[in-house]
Amino acid sequence: MKEWIYGRNPVYECLRASRRHFFNLAVAENARVQGRLQEIIGLANKKTLKISFVPEKQLDRIDDHHQRVALEASGYPYVRVEEIFDLADGRKEPLFMLMLDQIQDPQNFGTLIRSAEVFGLHGILIPTHRTAGITPAVVNVSSGASEHLFIARGNVARTAEMVKEREGWVFGLDMNSDSLPLDKVDLTGNLSLVVGGEGSGLRRLVEEKCDQLVHIPMAGKLDSLNAAVAGSIALYAASMQRRKKSA
Repeated sequence: MKEWIYGRNPVYECLRASRRHFFNLAVAENARVQGRLQEIIGLANKKTLKISFVPEKQLDRIDDHHQRVALEASGYPYVRVEEIFDLADGRKEPLFMLMLDQIQDPQNFGTLIRSAEVFGLHGILIPTHRTAGITPAVVNVSSGASEHLFIARGNVARTAEMVKEREGWVFGLDMNSDSLPLDKVDLTGNLSLVVGGEGSGLRRLVEEKCDQLVHIPMAGKLDSLNAAVAGSIALYAASMQRRKKSA
């Protein structure tokens, strides 16, 4: 399967990560070749990739947010969940992963991918059904972070058991009365954080597989955050704990 990745940062990161097969780089014929676009063309030349200078209207048919460049590439290379574990082992680091329980909004998914990559996670697990997958739109929202991060498809409840078999902890992000404040739990060992779907939260079976439910303390008048914001805050909190412990 082929698809078009669009936008300067997504295209640049896709070429830089080099995890896909590439077929054609399309550049608007009226584009000024400088900055990030110049870097993209430089990477394409190193890979002996075909470069086509095309009318901008041709790129408009791919997506309005093309920024005068698009890359024709193979589909996203999902990994096995074991490869996420192996990456943590290879780096001699405690496992740090995110599991998403039916996140369906591409904007939320892309934002969480970008946060996960920035905060040094080893990977993300998503279900095989009723969830957003890695589409060109998600790659764009993540600003290309998806190309550097291991993302697997699988059963969330079963993967939670696999994390526990590695002496890891599974924390579900939730706001119910039984949950603990995020800053009151140890997030430094083998860890998987689970973020539930928009509106529905964690499914019952997934919630039962969590060792502990946690929430983000809030001081304002609103009592909730959207999935991407809440997940990103939780990943930041975990990354700060882990950084302090390793310092």
